Amino acid sequence: MKLAIIGPPQSGKSTLFSAITGQPPDPGHGGTERLGSVAVPDERLDYLFDMIKPKKRVPVHLEFLDVPGTSLEDAHGQAEFHKAMDSVRRCTGIVMVVRAFESDAVAPYRDRIDPKADLDELHTELIFADLEQVGNRIEKLEKSTQKPTKTRDQELRELDMMRRVQDTLESELPVAKAIHNEEERAIAAGFGFLTLKPVIVVVNVGEAEAAKPPPFEAEHAETTIVMAAEIEAEISQLEEADRTTFLADYGLTEPAQTRLIRTSYEALGLITFLTCGGTNEARAWTVKKGATALEAAGKIHSDIQRGFIRAETVAFDDLKANQDMKGAKAAGKVRLEPKPYIVQDGDIITFRFNV
Repeated sequence: MKLAIIGPPQSGKSTLFSAITGQPPDPGHGGTERLGSVAVPDERLDYLFDMIKPKKRVPVHLEFLDVPGTSLEDAHGQAEFHKAMDSVRRCTGIVMVVRAFESDAVAPYRDRIDPKADLDELHTELIFADLEQVGNRIEKLEKSTQKPTKTRDQELRELDMMRRVQDTLESELPVAKAIHNEEERAIAAGFGFLTLKPVIVVVNVGEAEAAKPPPFEAEHAETTIVMAAEIEAEISQLEEADRTTFLADYGLTEPAQTRLIRTSYEALGLITFLTCGGTNEARAWTVKKGATALEAAGKIHSDIQRGFIRAETVAFDDLKANQDMKGAKAAGKVRLEPKPYIVQDGDIITFRFNV
């Protein structure tokens, strides 16, 4: 899973990237992308590891892509922005960073401090980028459907959908508003439409507002949160033992990394299940909320999915309450679940299979 961090110049998005990845600020990176991988903290995995003491502890990792900020004041900047969106299309979600802090040391974008206006401008450019992509696809489909081919009926259905998508985007609405069913969603997903991706808006504030609620709720985003990126970046460079004290000084209980990871999971509709492969490893896995036991098995290996028999399952809270797997079984908390079972966040699963 990869999330793209985008925003206007001087919004603080690269500072936020440093805060959540632990990578030190790199003022010289200029117009190049930066990629950082973050291990998802999970106390349940820690407990499982301490209980079993396997050779390896394997957490889930999230990747964050720092996309260079581009001024949208002229046609050249807009073209550069659209070019940069090629990488964003390959990401799972988008983190939009907009500036709400005052600073004499950092010149404001467009000579203003207006996070709502910056956000609206970003949203408009995402729509324009999707419109360009849709227009190109419609042109190709209109040509190909003039000939009788085996795929003509399918292409005609796609053409109908794309024209609807085009109308929706021209009304300044995201692609999702034009999708009617799972077939269309699968087609749209293949194009990586920007306005179809979950969006998290981060309002980058000054230290005095670090613990305050967002000044507004973004209309086309899953959630809007507040962060003081500069302070968070400084805290991320401290020793672990010192971070709690510094966070408390600003009225915060957890660092930016933890907050953004949790928010990302919620925005992307993800949950975690755990496995313990004997003495080899304790591992966390991510699936979409609503995934079945069969789908979770496929996340690990196609052979496990193909030969699925049952999923031996225990909720983490039940395991912890009974100290270990033996105690959970004695208490009747370990269940044998079939293929359609809906996996719950924190389930510890051992898949029974035969191939």
